[in-house]
Amino acid sequence: MRERLVRQLGLVDATTIGLGSMLGAGVFVAFAPAAAAAGSGLLAALVVAAFVAYCNASSSARLAARYPESGGTYVYGREQLGEWWGFAAGWGFVVGKIASCAAMALVFASYVAPGYEKLVAVGAVVVLTTVNYRGITRTAALTRVLLAIVIVVLTTVVVLGLPSAHWRPVAWDAGGILQAAGLLFFAFAGYARIATMGEEVRDPRRTIPRAILAALAAAVLIYLVIGGTVLGVLGPERLALSSAPLADMLAQTGNPSVIARVGAAAASLGALLALIAGVGRTSLAMARNRDLPSVFAAVHPRFSVPHKAEIAVGVVVCGLVLAFDVRGAIGFSSFGVLVYYAIANASAFRMDRSWVAVAGFAGCVALVAFLPLSSVLIGLGVFAAGLLGRLALRR
Repeated sequence: MRERLVRQLGLVDATTIGLGSMLGAGVFVAFAPAAAAAGSGLLAALVVAAFVAYCNASSSARLAARYPESGGTYVYGREQLGEWWGFAAGWGFVVGKIASCAAMALVFASYVAPGYEKLVAVGAVVVLTTVNYRGITRTAALTRVLLAIVIVVLTTVVVLGLPSAHWRPVAWDAGGILQAAGLLFFAFAGYARIATMGEEVRDPRRTIPRAILAALAAAVLIYLVIGGTVLGVLGPERLALSSAPLADMLAQTGNPSVIARVGAAAASLGALLALIAGVGRTSLAMARNRDLPSVFAAVHPRFSVPHKAEIAVGVVVCGLVLAFDVRGAIGFSSFGVLVYYAIANASAFRMDRSWVAVAGFAGCVALVAFLPLSSVLIGLGVFAAGLLGRLALRR
């Protein structure tokens, strides 16, 4: 008999986990590489990324209502397109989000302990993996606390920075805007965490679609306000060179940058917490179908979590923290997640022939095509390794 997770999350908890994932380190670091690509077209890129995210969220919400199980698009792809498509989606999510976990841990450490980033980042991963191990309700409770801190900090940053903002005319570089949109998509992909927890949400056919769309709407509004403020204060050139844009913006306006550092620490921890939980649930679903080692299908008898999968995720993330930097992790994460959502949209189109699924699929393909070449090549290599590994195991 397959071990099942317990339905403990309501609408508020599910929305909080999704929003906490989207208001992670992305809001504190993603604007810089996006500004390097799009310049003064940063907000246009943000709108493009938000539109693609909306299409993906809509497709994910409809699929989650049909298949309220752990695993997200891994499950949807298997049901609608076949086993190989499901595996590609699950593999893309796992490797992309493990890269995101490493990025979040490094952002946290860079804000709270400059010079000791690697050691502190590993410590953060260990602590949050332990929290997730203790149960999903503890994950949701800590996420609520961290999200409240982040919203207070972001509100303060806008109030302090907005009076000094001066905007320039938009330079319409289509290629740069699309590349920036692909990098900014990294920040919007957190709503996937809600779908991957479909087995732990009460009344999932109603709760999951509502939570996904509510979390995305709130995140888009917040990102537009923050992005506009930081662009107006620093300008595209200074923003593109910044490793801590919100802290630099506060310093520019004569305010203490420690405010942004507190917010970045809370945001990256909240996103990391939800990411570890989401990757663990997708790994659980893949292990149940022998697409990952079956040991990861174990569910803890007391805490009702995929404990072995989450421990494995934590170990791999620690390894990536020691090997990579933040910007490289963002590009690779965007590649993996855009492939994941392309398959989600294809699955949704197969299910109900929606135009939103067509738009979402086209948007994902376009954003992948304009990502930095290094991110695309690394992503293709990792996907090839995963697909070849599955083929070898099947034979």
